[in-house]
Amino acid sequence: MKKKRQKYTQEFKEEAVKLITEQGYQITEAARNLGVNENMLGRWKREIEGGGEEAPGLAGGTAMQAELNRLRKENKRLKMEREILKKAAVFFAKETS
Repeated sequence: MKKKRQKYTQEFKEEAVKLITEQGYQITEAARNLGVNENMLGRWKREIEGGGEEAPGLAGGTAMQAELNRLRKENKRLKMEREILKKAAVFFAKETS
C-alpha cells in the first residue's frame, strides 16, 4: 500500500519557516512538532528566503518577503528596546526623587 503524499499550503510552509527564522526553533525541533520531514522544512526555508529555482510561485516575491520579514524582526526588537528604556527612565526618576 502506497502512502499518499501530503500537500501543504503556501501559508503553512511560510508559518513553518517563521518558527525557525523568527521564533528561534531549530529545524529538527520545528519539523518534529509539525510532523514534517526535516529535509522538507529546510527546503521550504531555502525556497522562501533564497528564492530558489525549486519555488515556482515564489520567485518574484521572495526578495521582498525576506526584506519584509527582516524589517518586521528589526521593528519588534526596536519596540522592545524602547519599552526597556521607558521602564529604565521611570525607575531612575523614582530613584532620584
